[in-house]
Amino acid sequence: MKNIENKVVLITGASSGIGEATAKVLAQNGAIVVLGARRTDRLETIVSEIQQAGGQAAYRKLDVANANEVNEFVAFAKDIFGRVDVMFNNAGIMPLAPMRALKTDEWNNIININIKGVLNGIAAVLPVMDEQGHGHIINTASTGAQAVASSCAVYCASKYAVRAISEGLRQESNNLRVTVLSPGVTTTELGHDITDETAAGLVAQLRTMSLNAEAVANAVLYVVSQPDEVDVSELIIRSVTSHGHAF
Repeated sequence: MKNIENKVVLITGASSGIGEATAKVLAQNGAIVVLGARRTDRLETIVSEIQQAGGQAAYRKLDVANANEVNEFVAFAKDIFGRVDVMFNNAGIMPLAPMRALKTDEWNNIININIKGVLNGIAAVLPVMDEQGHGHIINTASTGAQAVASSCAVYCASKYAVRAISEGLRQESNNLRVTVLSPGVTTTELGHDITDETAAGLVAQLRTMSLNAEAVANAVLYVVSQPDEVDVSELIIRSVTSHGHAF
C-alpha cells in the first residue's frame, strides 16, 4: 500500500456509509483525507476519530449540488495540503418509487445530486489535476448502472449517466486515472428517504443480501493503491448472497 501514503484524497458524501468507511480505511493506510458532506457534526466526529487513531484528516461543509461549494471544497483541500491526488465523487441519494407515482421533486433531486454532483466534482478538480499533471477521479455508480429494476428507473438512469461520464472522461484523459465504482446493495443510509411503500419493501428485501460499507472501502483502497501507470477503469462489487439478482 506504499502508493497510497500521503496521497490527498477528497471524499464527498463522507458523513456516513461508504464515504465514512472509505475515509477511515484510507487514513489507516496513510492517506490524507478531506471529507465533505452537509452534516458537519458527523464530519467533525469522523475527523476526530481518524486523528485520534493517528491519521490526517480535515473536513468542510459540502452540498455537491452547489457548484460553488464544490469549487470551495477543492480549493480548501489544495490550500491546506498543496495538491489533490484523488477525488472520490461518492455522494448520492436513492429515493425509489414507480414512475407513475410522479414524484418529480425526487427525480430532480436525484439528477441534481447523483449526476450534477458528480459533474460539479469533476469540473472543480480537473483544472487542479491538469496543472499537477496527475490525478485520480473515482465516481460511485452502482450495480444499478448495469441493470434496471421496477421502481428504480430514475435512480438507475442517474447511475448509467455516472458510468457514461466516467468512461468519456477516461477516454479524454492521458494523465489521469478514472475509475467507476459500482457497488451492489450495501448497508448504508442510502434509501432512507424512500417515501413509496412498495419501493421501501424492495429495498428491505435487498438489504438481506447486502455488503457492508467496509467491503466497498477496501475496493477503493485497492484502486487507489495501484501503481501510477495502472488504471482500474471499472470495478463491480457484490455480495455473494446477491447472486441470482440484478443488484
